Amino acid sequence: MAGSHTIEITDANFDEAVLQSDRPVLVDFWAAWCGPCKALAPIIDELAADYDGKAKVGKVDTDANPKISVRFSVSSIPTVILFHKGEIIQKFVGLRAKKEFQTALDRLGSAARKE
Repeated sequence: MAGSHTIEITDANFDEAVLQSDRPVLVDFWAAWCGPCKALAPIIDELAADYDGKAKVGKVDTDANPKISVRFSVSSIPTVILFHKGEIIQKFVGLRAKKEFQTALDRLGSAARKE
C-alpha cells in the first residue's frame, strides 16, 4: 500500500531509515482497516514523489509494527510525524490536507539551507 517513492518503515529499520537519516523524514502511521488512513495514502505517495531527493516519506503499518507506535505515543491514526536529525519536528493527528505537510517540509528545507 505504498507508491514507488514511499518507503516501508518497520520496527526493524526505523532507527536507520528515520532517526539516522541526513534528510527530513515524513512518517505516516496507518492501518489497513482505517478509513481516514486510506484517504491519506494518495497524499503521502504524492509527497514522496514531490520531495524525492529532498526528504524521505515512509509509512508504518501500526498493526505490524506496534513498537514504533508505542515508542512515539501514537494513539490515533492516521498520525504523521516529521522527523529531522533524529528529532520530532511536527506531529499531525488525523486526516490533513497535502498543503499542511508541504508547508512543514518546505519550512524545514529552508531552515536546513540556512545552516
